[in-house]
Amino acid sequence: MVPLIFATKDTTLKIIKVTTDEKTKRHLENLGILAGVEVSVISINSGNVILKVKDSRLALSQTVATKIFVE
Repeated sequence: MVPLIFATKDTTLKIIKVTTDEKTKRHLENLGILAGVEVSVISINSGNVILKVKDSRLALSQTVATKIFVE
């Protein structure tokens, strides 16, 4: 289990845990980022991460990406 920020480009990962405050956690859940969901890493640039979740692309800041744990 590692933070999303350490993932490599063009990999599919499973979200294990999200450790943010409740408001941010609810927002991420509404976007489809919750435990048990598979995401694909499209790009990592200067710590910012672009993910493919289901049929959508999402950009996450470095701060948020360090609080999402994947395997």
